[in-house]
Amino acid sequence: MSDLILLDELPTACGRRFGLATLNAEASLNALSLPMVQALTPALRQWAADPGVAGVILQAAGDKAFCAGGDLRELYQSMRRCGAGPNSYAQGFFAQEYQLDHLIHGYPKPLLCWGHGIVMGGGIGLMAGASHRVVTASSRLAMPEIGIGLYPDVGGSWFLRRMPGRLGLFLALTGAPLNAADALFCGLADFHLGHERKAELLAAIAAAQWSDKAQPNRIELSKLLQRHAGGDKPLASKLRMHFDTINELMAGEDLLEIAARLRELRSDDAWLSAAAANFAKGSPSSAALAFALWQRVARLSLAEVFRLEYQVSLGCCAHPDFAEGIRALLVDKDRNPQWRPAALEQVTPEWVEDHFQARHAGPHPLAALD
Repeated sequence: MSDLILLDELPTACGRRFGLATLNAEASLNALSLPMVQALTPALRQWAADPGVAGVILQAAGDKAFCAGGDLRELYQSMRRCGAGPNSYAQGFFAQEYQLDHLIHGYPKPLLCWGHGIVMGGGIGLMAGASHRVVTASSRLAMPEIGIGLYPDVGGSWFLRRMPGRLGLFLALTGAPLNAADALFCGLADFHLGHERKAELLAAIAAAQWSDKAQPNRIELSKLLQRHAGGDKPLASKLRMHFDTINELMAGEDLLEIAARLRELRSDDAWLSAAAANFAKGSPSSAALAFALWQRVARLSLAEVFRLEYQVSLGCCAHPDFAEGIRALLVDKDRNPQWRPAALEQVTPEWVEDHFQARHAGPHPLAALD
């Protein structure tokens, strides 16, 4: 399964190298599977420890997607087998995925993520923590977990909370898609480049002089990206355009009031109307969990958030909506999930709190995260 992650190195003029990791599951839009996580994590750690490696580039095969999310089929089968009981596959999957995401957030060397095409869910988990995040005119980002009975995990509870205003809460509740300009505006990307300039950028990286210190290399990589920035102009940012409206919709600490405003929303803008419709048809439990996490994580560290998300994700595996959402989207493909509870008004505090309970034996699997 190692061919799902292609590992190479880019030599540079000064003798140092850049690690080059390519997600290589083009048929599944590079959906992130456990074998991919298990191949990528040790490679990143090895490059981090190698004094001859100046930085890392994370990219994907094909022109359609960087990573369309996590590979959910095996996770679905594990939920079918385990029901509400202990789920060893889910425990391993989420622990290793979140360890990888946390590694990227704290990576000691410059890490460039080329976020071309579809970047969703687990793909944003890989991209969000990179030091240099590139979007192109074709980039389409989203955290659409409310549509599958999950919530924005992979550190989403942390980075959505740190977006301007209440944009992050809006994205968590609606799964609204983002273009390149949106990603730049809300802080999910740093640079916009034309996809056709990628080869030119790689050649510039190869020709540059790199230090044995991380910070000068981060600065140099930023300068190279700025020189190559541009290309096809990205579409206008809907998040910027509707910033005040979104903040008004998301105001307050009562989820039922927020839900009522979303349901009553009438707009001539198709993007905003579609976002409200996504919320209306999404999992009520997912909305309640996303809101509960929004309220809890404001003063938590990234490591603390990953530890909390780990427990909530296992809680989602033990409750019905996550499996039902995957069934409706990927298995039977009827796109008609039967959520339980069926309405937000039926979601009790006790139901939400049960998702936060520890479902692992012994020490927390992410206890070592710094």
